[in-house]
Amino acid sequence: MKAGEVAVRTAPSPPRTTAMSNQPRDYYEVLKVDRTATRQEIARAYRALMRIHHPDVDDGGSGTAGPGNGGLLEIMEAFAVLGDPGVRAEYDKRLSAPTTGLGAPQEVPVRRVRAQQPPLLRVTPVLWERGPRAGAG
Repeated sequence: MKAGEVAVRTAPSPPRTTAMSNQPRDYYEVLKVDRTATRQEIARAYRALMRIHHPDVDDGGSGTAGPGNGGLLEIMEAFAVLGDPGVRAEYDKRLSAPTTGLGAPQEVPVRRVRAQQPPLLRVTPVLWERGPRAGAG
């Protein structure tokens, strides 16, 4: 942790679930790839599904359809998780872990920033100058 940060203990967020069941969403099924797929295979599947479900190409307008319909947002979310190796490893751990409990609390670093308030009155020295008629008289 850096200076100025405070550790806050929170419960880990539960994995996102499908609308009708308590099972975590399977992003591998959404992208229609195997669990051992490489990053290149995941990217290829993502681009292919984006071409199919893009709202400018799709006649039914199902690009913004909710979960379960294979909508554009679900495909984008799946690629965001599986496209990043670190997030994918964490997702795979969640899938393999039992879903009975939420696990131990995690520490989240929080930085507290105090807002500086401007002064109520700004006092500066007064510089008196002679006016335009100072030399005329």
